Amino acid sequence: MSRTLDVLKKVYKPLRVTLKGKATILETTSGKFLVKDKNNKDIKKVFNYLKSRNFDCFPSLVDDNRVDLNVYEYIDDVDMPKEQKGLDMVDVVAMLHSKTTYYKTVSEDKYKEIYENILNNINYLTSYYNKLFSRIENQIYMAPSSYLLIRNSSKIMASLDFAKEQLDEWYEKAKTKNKERVSLIHNKLSTDHFIRGDKGYLISWEDAKIDTPVLDLVTFYKNEYFNIDFETILEKYLQKSPLQEDEKKLFFILISLIPEIKLTDNEFINCKNVRMSLDYLYITESLIRPYYAIKEEEK
Repeated sequence: MSRTLDVLKKVYKPLRVTLKGKATILETTSGKFLVKDKNNKDIKKVFNYLKSRNFDCFPSLVDDNRVDLNVYEYIDDVDMPKEQKGLDMVDVVAMLHSKTTYYKTVSEDKYKEIYENILNNINYLTSYYNKLFSRIENQIYMAPSSYLLIRNSSKIMASLDFAKEQLDEWYEKAKTKNKERVSLIHNKLSTDHFIRGDKGYLISWEDAKIDTPVLDLVTFYKNEYFNIDFETILEKYLQKSPLQEDEKKLFFILISLIPEIKLTDNEFINCKNVRMSLDYLYITESLIRPYYAIKEEEK
C-alpha cells in the first residue's frame, strides 16, 4: 500500500495525512479523501448496481484507477448517541434491502443445505456444552465461572432445544418453496460502519454480496445487541421492509444460538466471557419471546 500511497500523495498533495484504522485520510486544499485497500472487491461494480436501484447511501468513489487502493470522499460523522445512530442506520438498511430485492429460483437442495449447516452447528454446540457441564460437575472445587455456568445450564440447553425445534419447523415449510427472496446485503453491519452526514451512509462495502437479508440482520444484532435496544430496531425495520414468516423464523433461530464460550487459564477473563454469553442469551430470549407469544394468542 505504501508505494501506491506515495503516488496518491503526489497526485492529491495533502496538507495532512492521518491514519484511521485500516484507512488513510488525506486532507487537501480541495477537501478530504479516504484511502482504503481494494481487497479484491470491485466496489465500483457494487456502487453502480446500487445507483441503478436508486440507492446512494454510500461515499462516492473518487478514484479506483489504482492497482491496490480506492479513494473515497471523506464524510464527517455527526456525534450522536449510539441508540439514535442505530435507528438512523436501520432506515438505510431497510431501504437497501427493499430497493435491491428480487426472487430467484432455487431447488430444495438449497434449503436442505441451510438446514444441515445450522443443524450441525446446533449439534456441535449441544455436544460442547454437555461435555463442559460434565467436566464442571466433576470438579472438586468449582470456580466462580463454572458455578455461573452450571446455574444456567438448563437455560443454555433449552435455548439449543428451542433452536432445533424451530429449525425443524422452518425446514418443513421452506423445503416446499422454489423461490428465495434475496437482496444486496452489506454483510458487516455495525454502527461503526454507519456515518451520519447530510444523510445516512453505509461504509466498508468490501464484503457485500447477494443473499438473504436475514444475514444482515443477524450480523447487525450480534455486533450491537449489547449497545442498543434491538427490539425497537427490529420493529422499525419490519415496518419498512417486512420479513416473510420463514425469514423471521430463520433470523430468530440464528440469533438464538449461544456462542461457544472460550475458557482460559485466567479466571477473571472466564467470568467475563461467561457473563457476556449469558447476557447474550437472556437479551436474545427477551427479544424473541413477544413474537412467539403473539403466535400463541393467534392459535
